[in-house]
Amino acid sequence: MLIRFVCAALGGLLATAHAAEPIDRQALVARHAPQLHAVDTMAPLSLGNGRFAFTADVTGLQSLADQYWQTGTPTETQARWSWHQNANPAGYTLADANRAFTAHGRTLGYPTNQNTPAGQWLRENPHAQPLPRVALVHADGSALVGAELSAIDQRLDLWRGWLQSRFQLAGQGVQVDSAVSPHSDTLALRLSSPLLAQGALAVRIALPFGYDFKVRHNPPLDFGHADEHSTRLLSASAQRIVLEHQRDGARYRMTIASAGPLRLQRQSAHVFDLQSAAGETLELSLTFAQEDEAAAPPVAQVFADSARHWEAFWRSGAAVDFSGSSDPRALELERRVVLSQYLTAIQLGDTLPAQESGLTTATWYGKHHTEMVWWHTAHFALWGRPQFTARTLSWFQRTLPAARAVAAERGLRGARWMKMTGPEGRESPGGNPLIAWNQPHPIHLAELLYRADPTPATLARYRELVFETADAMAAMLHWDAAGQRYVLGPPLWIAQEIYDQASSMNPTYELSYWARGLEIAQQWRERLGMARDADWEHKRTHLSALPQKDGKYVALESHPDTWDNIDSRHDHPSFLMALGQLPGDGVDKAVMRRTLDAVLGHWDWATKIWGWDYPMIAMTAARLGATEQAVDVLLKSDGPNNGYTAAGHNPNKGLPVYLPGNGALLAAVAMMAGGWDGAPAVDAPGFPKNGRWVVRAEGFQRLP
Repeated sequence: MLIRFVCAALGGLLATAHAAEPIDRQALVARHAPQLHAVDTMAPLSLGNGRFAFTADVTGLQSLADQYWQTGTPTETQARWSWHQNANPAGYTLADANRAFTAHGRTLGYPTNQNTPAGQWLRENPHAQPLPRVALVHADGSALVGAELSAIDQRLDLWRGWLQSRFQLAGQGVQVDSAVSPHSDTLALRLSSPLLAQGALAVRIALPFGYDFKVRHNPPLDFGHADEHSTRLLSASAQRIVLEHQRDGARYRMTIASAGPLRLQRQSAHVFDLQSAAGETLELSLTFAQEDEAAAPPVAQVFADSARHWEAFWRSGAAVDFSGSSDPRALELERRVVLSQYLTAIQLGDTLPAQESGLTTATWYGKHHTEMVWWHTAHFALWGRPQFTARTLSWFQRTLPAARAVAAERGLRGARWMKMTGPEGRESPGGNPLIAWNQPHPIHLAELLYRADPTPATLARYRELVFETADAMAAMLHWDAAGQRYVLGPPLWIAQEIYDQASSMNPTYELSYWARGLEIAQQWRERLGMARDADWEHKRTHLSALPQKDGKYVALESHPDTWDNIDSRHDHPSFLMALGQLPGDGVDKAVMRRTLDAVLGHWDWATKIWGWDYPMIAMTAARLGATEQAVDVLLKSDGPNNGYTAAGHNPNKGLPVYLPGNGALLAAVAMMAGGWDGAPAVDAPGFPKNGRWVVRAEGFQRLP
């Protein structure tokens, strides 16, 4: 990971609520370090470096894994590079999942049939492959149980990235300290207890077959099928052990290094126990690599590297301090902000976009959803850490050939982005191929990176991505001769995922995003000394008007029943994003204000709403000057899916971890504290000026 980043200023792009003195960042971070004194299965604590993460229970390891999975959040070891694919003897291709859609005088096949053998195989493959479970066990091999533990004291030192776990077991003290290297996929462990010297405790390494994907989301690790995968002991000495795990074509190596002599006992084909051969202290480095074994750095080096990395992280970029506020919600908002920065940094800023549960548990087979990439990574740029955004955008650059192929199959120019996909960029069947709001994201993210570094080098780096994405956007529009306008869809699956895909046309949010995306692309052409593209300009300036009814915006023109039908008022009120996430192309602010009030007063919050909706709505309220409402909805406590655990995670509808909520929270706070283009010239323009909010902010980049 890049340790330090200095954000370039462009005119008024950096807008902050300046404090008289710099924020004491160490004090800010330290006061929100999670500390547990009892088993909390919804709040395991994680360490990571963006591509690799280790999640631990209160023992500092994964000793209570079954209890945590059954009643809360799993404790797993994951790497974003670790994937597996089942055999495909039938040779399924996406065309085998096609359904024909007829619109605008042509019939095209889209791979939307997910409930066929072909559709299901293509959805499930490739899928995430978990790394080993690392746990404390009794000498007889039996698992620890939560009731055995007492005097629990666990603290995640955010400033150094160290997890410190203390507890009593069988009347004896146990200490486990852990850290993850920022430079390699290495977990460092320091264990100390009289029980180790007595041989009463062992560290168990258990290598799973994979996930049990009969459970759709949050699947358990599968420790069966022993004969269908292999674990080879490549080498073993008193202080170094190398294991290789293979399942079909998926392989990784694990190097275990110890500062002192080890005793290794193989319990079964895929289970190994480690014990100290030198007293009550055990130091281990566990290093994972996809191909050949990697050198395991010394434990002390990992702890030192982690401390340097995290101090540099917290001192870089932006910060916001609410400690002077009298509003009783301010401290909780500050806690959520600090922990969300940590959780997104250890799980999201990789060169392969993350699944919505990051590196904590598995959802959607581990595949990422490209419509979530804005919520996952835009906040990094707004918080003055654009290098994380750039890493994720590099996947789009590498995957341009696949996106071009999708565009060509659908008779489009440029690059059409896939929605649910793994590392290689293949689409997954279901409604996914008809999602459209993922399409402009690479353009918007590239613009954030340009604002952070407004140089010819940035333009050169992303011009191909921006222009090919815009080409496909323009080609996705259809001319309506009767209305003398361009329309978007059908077929189309809008961001509010409740409408008929075969007939949906002209959604409010997507139309505004099309206008904004094409305008940004035109500005990039001008920055590069090129003329505006005539086709893009004609389509941008002849887009359909944003649909409204009775003085309020509706979800989409083809089904304008948002305010007539309660069944149309659940899931994402995505039309608000046209003035919130976006600056409001085509938006009438008076109409949007009435729409915001209608959402706050009459939306069906109970049926279905997601964690990122609350910050998204707050962003719209902030742009409209409704700052009291912005804070109220951001911290709304009487709606589902807006709670945050002691670890900082935002559980959503059966998903114990839902990182779009954390990312959206950070984007909203960046906007409210740091401002946006055209914001009032006051400090923290998105927060109320009622005397109860004192916002000290520094280092933010304005949202366009």
